[in-house]
Amino acid sequence: MLNENMKTIRKSKGLSQQELAVRLNIVRQTVSKWEQGLSVPDSDMLISLSKVLETPVSTLLGETVTETETDALKAISEKLEVINLQLAQRKTARRRVIHWLLILLCVSIVFVFAILLVLESPYLGWNYSDPETAVFGAAFHLFEWLFVRTAPMLLIGVIIGIFLTSA
Repeated sequence: MLNENMKTIRKSKGLSQQELAVRLNIVRQTVSKWEQGLSVPDSDMLISLSKVLETPVSTLLGETVTETETDALKAISEKLEVINLQLAQRKTARRRVIHWLLILLCVSIVFVFAILLVLESPYLGWNYSDPETAVFGAAFHLFEWLFVRTAPMLLIGVIIGIFLTSA
């Protein structure tokens, strides 16, 4: 029972026979003999072994220790499932936010177009002898010129984005 428990605990700690032997200041063959049941450690070595394996001596000498590898894998898979669910929820929420922002942008573009149509380029009738009016009129004209040329393409892209994020 000692040999099986020692081997199982050593493996669960991720130690090789050589690493355990180095920590105990013995040769690897001694660890191998213990695990094969060909010999047993003395009481002092048993205490050292329990310290290195971070396991009580009673556990080393007691009942058979079962490997917890399947339990650990199950716990890890459950945690990964929760993480994947959280990531999916975040992705859905982000997609919903982007969807509504695109709708808002689409409405804004249409709204600005409507305002520009109603105003019918008011800067054309302004008196440009005042420098501030001239600068403001030129800036307004530039905005209108850029908006009228870029907004249709932007509007098409936004509408496509709305359809792509609605799924």
